[in-house]
Amino acid sequence: MSGHSKWSTIKRKKGAIDAKRGAIFTRLAREIAITAREGGGGDTNSNFRLRLAVDRARAENMPKDNIERAIKRGTGEDKEGVAYEEIMYEGYGPKGVAMMIETVTDNRNRSVSDIRHALSKSGGSMAEVGAVSWQFDRVAYFAFPASAMDYDKAFELAIEAGADDVTEDEGIIEITGPVDCFKAIADLLHTAKVTPEDAGLRMVPKQDLELDVNVTLQVMKVIEDLEEMDDIQNVYSNLKVSEEALAALEAE
Repeated sequence: MSGHSKWSTIKRKKGAIDAKRGAIFTRLAREIAITAREGGGGDTNSNFRLRLAVDRARAENMPKDNIERAIKRGTGEDKEGVAYEEIMYEGYGPKGVAMMIETVTDNRNRSVSDIRHALSKSGGSMAEVGAVSWQFDRVAYFAFPASAMDYDKAFELAIEAGADDVTEDEGIIEITGPVDCFKAIADLLHTAKVTPEDAGLRMVPKQDLELDVNVTLQVMKVIEDLEEMDDIQNVYSNLKVSEEALAALEAE
């Protein structure tokens, strides 16, 4: 996961994703709305997915009114709010790179059209349900700065919660584990007053695909184009992001 984590850090520095504050708020509001609806209501004390989404929104200085409106939209209290649905699409990028594309949308026809266009113009394509997903495992994932909690303490916490792996790379600690451990890990981090920079249920490839640097950068550009779309929350792929590719990206 560390290569993808470094890639995310570089993208944030370059402003390649969510360059505008409004785009960040739009994505966060959709995440809050869908977790309020799917995760068990609008109470952050009982809905841990919602609590994490709200924590991330606060970390981005999202106004309190925006957060409350998004929660009410998800719970149905805001009758005039847009109804969102969470959909995972499957596809292939250049050189057959497998992609799982997570969306939160109010118009699935628009989402499919935009994704198909982005993939096809790069030589990729949409895939049938199940054609790609078998190449991935779904895991609980958390990432936070090592300054918030040192590695040894994070390791102890993660093992207590049933996690599978804890890594530290360039000041970022990542915890991964079975999906059913998500709440336990989230609760222990919350108790320790650690707010993850990234947390959720992720799709992790069972086997990475390594390509040469130029092709890797081409695929990374396709993924970035997808991630910049309003409807798309996350893009997961089996692309192995090498140190050489990261260095080339940072030098651009």
